[in-house]
Amino acid sequence: MSADLSADPISDGRIARRFASLKAEGRAGLITFITAGDPDAATGQALLDGLPAAGADLIELGMPFTDPMADGPAIQASSLRALAGGMSVRRTLELVRGFRTKDADTPIILMGYYNPIDSYGVDRFLADAKAAGVDGLIVVDLPPEEDDELCIPALKAGVSFVRLTTPTTDDQRLPAVLTNNSGFIYYVSIAGITGTASAANTAVDAAVARLKRHTALPVAVGFGIKTPAQAAEVARVADAAVVGSAIVTRLADGLDAGGKVRPGTVEDVLGFVRELAGGVRGARG
Repeated sequence: MSADLSADPISDGRIARRFASLKAEGRAGLITFITAGDPDAATGQALLDGLPAAGADLIELGMPFTDPMADGPAIQASSLRALAGGMSVRRTLELVRGFRTKDADTPIILMGYYNPIDSYGVDRFLADAKAAGVDGLIVVDLPPEEDDELCIPALKAGVSFVRLTTPTTDDQRLPAVLTNNSGFIYYVSIAGITGTASAANTAVDAAVARLKRHTALPVAVGFGIKTPAQAAEVARVADAAVVGSAIVTRLADGLDAGGKVRPGTVEDVLGFVRELAGGVRGARG
């Protein structure tokens, strides 16, 4: 049960509108990642609510999970902090619902793993996510061969399903990865977990060019982007730069020995996002 959805079927949604707006502006976007409820629900809501004004064009919101296998130590730790603070799938959707009372336009993509969604119930999850204002999903442990589990139901529910491609996704595998992909393509610029070394610019340039030969969808590049300068390098060739671990680490640096948020931490994190956005927005002159 699959169809060629390489040109986004959810063409009137927030994600498509935002990338169309970015194209009209002649610039790339900044996609920011935070973990929902890290380290507590109030801080998570404040960060989420503040990201658009700080320059985030799209937001990835991590769904905390006990075994985030694709993530490095920084995001693993953020998941554990959020879970210890009582975060759950239901409460993650509540954060999105709260965000939507203030922002009707910025796309939100939930990123995580299948187990919590399966436990919640796929149909119920998709209905609740759509009602809360979720625009897309990135579920890193569901390959194309299992599209019937979540991808196809998500697309039918009007929720984009964003797939990861990597440096090891060769031309033989790429068509399967792109089938049913919606929203944008997320190119993982390094082979490994989040928060590790950055890829060489020449490798990113070649990878983006190759993907664009295969799909009309926007291409976002992430993993290993830690500074405004690195974000700018990616933004010169990709449709968006994705920054996650560096933001999560900045938040972690603002916690005290007991894991509580020090005064000014939210403002500091949002200030860092402004610096990243400045790099992205100035990347093409």
